[in-house]
Amino acid sequence: MSKEKWVFEPGHTAAEFSIRHMMVSNVRGHFKNIEGVVEYDSERPTDISVQATINAQEVWTGENYRDNHLRSADFFDVENHPEVTFTGGRLKFVGQNDFQLIGDLTVRGITREVTLDVQFLGKWQTSFWEDGVDKGPITRAGFVAKTQVNRHDFNVSWNDVMDKGGIVVGDMAHLTIDVEALLMKG
Repeated sequence: MSKEKWVFEPGHTAAEFSIRHMMVSNVRGHFKNIEGVVEYDSERPTDISVQATINAQEVWTGENYRDNHLRSADFFDVENHPEVTFTGGRLKFVGQNDFQLIGDLTVRGITREVTLDVQFLGKWQTSFWEDGVDKGPITRAGFVAKTQVNRHDFNVSWNDVMDKGGIVVGDMAHLTIDVEALLMKG
């Protein structure tokens, strides 16, 4: 077995959600600096372990009032649940560079199984700068993962009714995660 360990580079790994707003548009929110680790056997790539952590307190939509509301108990409840986590361990190939990663997503202390549709973007030898010194070369790999979840499954259920029965916030959240991972040596 030749296990490889890849660590997310937080400055280049981020998540975005998109959700219907006021029945007419979509609002996007972002999380930067996601931390995570992927370990797998290169001879048996379906033998995989993925751990990722998002600091829910760092949600950003570009509007302070909305960001604070998202941090409140109405949505992410960051005072009691400061992190969103994903733990994955089942992988199915659906194409040469495409696969599905099945795992557990935990939001507000509630865990549900989700399937991420993942596209492998490739890997490359690059420099690696730290404190002004190139400590490379290092191997980088890129992935983009997408899924959608019903926010009510995680008790993220605040809403308000508009005129004629419309709602302020849609039920389905579309998630996109961009990952840049570094191969750890030894």
